[in-house]
Amino acid sequence: MADTARLGIDWGKARIGVAASGARTTFAYPVSTVGAGRDELRELAAIVEEYEPGIVYVGLPINLRGEYGPAAEFTIAKARGLSAAIPGIEVRLVDERLSTATASRSLAGAGKNTKAQRGIIDQAAAVEILQAALDSEERTGTAAGEPLESEA
Repeated sequence: MADTARLGIDWGKARIGVAASGARTTFAYPVSTVGAGRDELRELAAIVEEYEPGIVYVGLPINLRGEYGPAAEFTIAKARGLSAAIPGIEVRLVDERLSTATASRSLAGAGKNTKAQRGIIDQAAAVEILQAALDSEERTGTAAGEPLESEA
């Protein structure tokens, strides 16, 4: 189990969902939605500084055939920028296939219609991404996903 906090990020073109887990826990919870744009790295770096994670997991949108498309390349580029903005913190890419769809179903099950989901869906997707990574860590005893460097 992790001795430090973890962050999960769902990186979209309009909004970036952020989730966290505490040290020595296996429970992910929503933190924030950051607007994508000019100040995104500064805002994300401030969240990293506040939570002091050992690893930041960034959801990688691989298509259903397991291939990297434009969305995956966009996310890898953004993750590289984040990694440069938070030196010393490991950034790992984790498969996020269907995380937004799963989050949407969960929110719908909680009574949130599509309009009500708009403000929180990115955080819920980040929770799905982080929870999957935490579950993998617990099962395997190692960090989930792939280190950012291996995707170059």
